[in-house]
Amino acid sequence: MAWSTSELAELAGTTLKAVRHYHKVGLLEEPERKSNGYKQYQVSHLLRLLQITRLAELGVPLAQIAALGHADKDPDQAIHVLDAELEATIDRLQRIRGELALILRHRAPAELPTGFSNVAGELSEADRALVLIYSRLFDEATMADLQGMVQEQPRTDVDKEFDMLHADADRATRRKLGELLAPAMKAGLDKFPTLKSPIAQSPTRAGSARNAVEAAMHELYNIAQLEVLYRSHLISTGKAKELDVLEAALDALELDESD
Repeated sequence: MAWSTSELAELAGTTLKAVRHYHKVGLLEEPERKSNGYKQYQVSHLLRLLQITRLAELGVPLAQIAALGHADKDPDQAIHVLDAELEATIDRLQRIRGELALILRHRAPAELPTGFSNVAGELSEADRALVLIYSRLFDEATMADLQGMVQEQPRTDVDKEFDMLHADADRATRRKLGELLAPAMKAGLDKFPTLKSPIAQSPTRAGSARNAVEAAMHELYNIAQLEVLYRSHLISTGKAKELDVLEAALDALELDESD
């Protein structure tokens, strides 16, 4: 018994295009031809094609099918590899479904990194953008600490005042706001010490990570907010001398502007 290409494809439940592709990549041997040039497929070709289509249905890549040889070969190794890959894929998809459920439950922005959906409400628009950038620069441990700090420190009226701070806010306002923010910053850094120097834990080169953070900060916060954050950092880390240097620099700047 012999079959044409179309008959073989129909018997195997596949297409002419697929059969021709299997010939092209060397999975299916070319049969003998009749005197008129038509191919004559035998039972051995049908068995091989059925093996190929079955393994393809299971998700075995064509390259691995080629490595298996013909139907009399043992496919266990490829099946074990495929099973492990599918298990990893299922785990990944289950994690994604869990994250999507959190995003929907908290109505959080989908772009936030893993673990931040439940704290999205504690972040301003600028903070969310910065967290997204951090997620590409810092390691998982640092991001977990950042999430923990945000979760333990709900937004306050002081945070809202900071968000609304204008670039031309007076010095007294900037000084007061820096002092008000410092205790929460200190508490967070004391409990999550990796956040004191997150760039040290960055898988990205330190210089590149630092430049990216600085560029983002200057883009997302105005000059008054940046000063407040710097003041708060100096206070929370006990850097009184640096704070005096800042005050002296501002004194000199105000003096120059008054001349």
